[in-house]
Amino acid sequence: MKKVLVSGGCGYIGSHTIVDLIDRGYEVISADNLVNAEETILDGIEAITGVRVKNYRVDLADRVACAELFAAHRDIMGVIHFAALKSVGESVEKPILYFRNNLNSLLNILEACEKHNIENFIFSSSCSVYGNTDALPVVESTPWQEAESAYARTKQMGEQIIRDVYRSLSSGKAILLRYFNPAGGHESGLIGESPTSNVTNLVPVITETAIGKRKSMTVFGNDYDTRDGSCIRDYIHVMDLARAHTLCLDYLDANKQQEQVEVFNVGLGEGATVLEAINAFEKVSGQKLNYDIGPRRAGDVVAIYANHQRATDRLGWTPSRNIEDIMRTAWEWEKRRSG
Repeated sequence: MKKVLVSGGCGYIGSHTIVDLIDRGYEVISADNLVNAEETILDGIEAITGVRVKNYRVDLADRVACAELFAAHRDIMGVIHFAALKSVGESVEKPILYFRNNLNSLLNILEACEKHNIENFIFSSSCSVYGNTDALPVVESTPWQEAESAYARTKQMGEQIIRDVYRSLSSGKAILLRYFNPAGGHESGLIGESPTSNVTNLVPVITETAIGKRKSMTVFGNDYDTRDGSCIRDYIHVMDLARAHTLCLDYLDANKQQEQVEVFNVGLGEGATVLEAINAFEKVSGQKLNYDIGPRRAGDVVAIYANHQRATDRLGWTPSRNIEDIMRTAWEWEKRRSG
């Protein structure tokens, strides 16, 4: 079996990707310092796949600790790098924390990949690299606008770092996956989004409000130039996103890449407003949400959604789930984890 290191493997997207990798025949190890995750997610992965994944509690921003991890696993054929701080609002308040954590961990992993001749690297990037663009839907060549947050800036800088590093290498190849808004949970209801710090992503805020963990939720702004005044996002089901990572690894391993560093948008291809997402949840759950309208939130982009044709053409990837599937699986997970 081919061994893959998933950084941030106990996190939301990482854990779902591990399930898909195992289902596709890969051996997986995780590296996660658990700053915003819990190892109990490994129980859910084991229940789904029958495989107990080992997590190494390593701070990848620590150069020595990162190097030691890679030295102990010289048979890794690829790395999928998720580990990063990701709260847009917090990054606006604490930019140095985000630059230090997100960029140092990336640099340390790239250094280890170069040292141990690990050929395949997949980077968890973000649609936030595009900034507040008017070009919709965005394609991979859409020009970047100014980053709206320090988090977005770390993704822009991360992509540029990877391009510069691989330009200096005679071998090795990388893929930059620009996610839109991952949401939902595994169809089994055994794993889903369960951050240990304050939740800011829309879908878990919705489910936590519905289950009673929050008295109410706030829609940040209803005066944007959109269909109903609230921000538009492209919500992609987390298992569709997970499949994209496995397809990327297959693609790299088969030497199908057309460039040393390639980039793919991974989104549903259509946008939903915040209020439309709330309506979709209310429809599939039968729950009425208690929410109010608040002021705009710093760092928020008005509207963004994807064109994923390149991923379809080169990887054979197409999303198979919609906003209602997202809300249904997110709600099943919320009921399980809160029961």
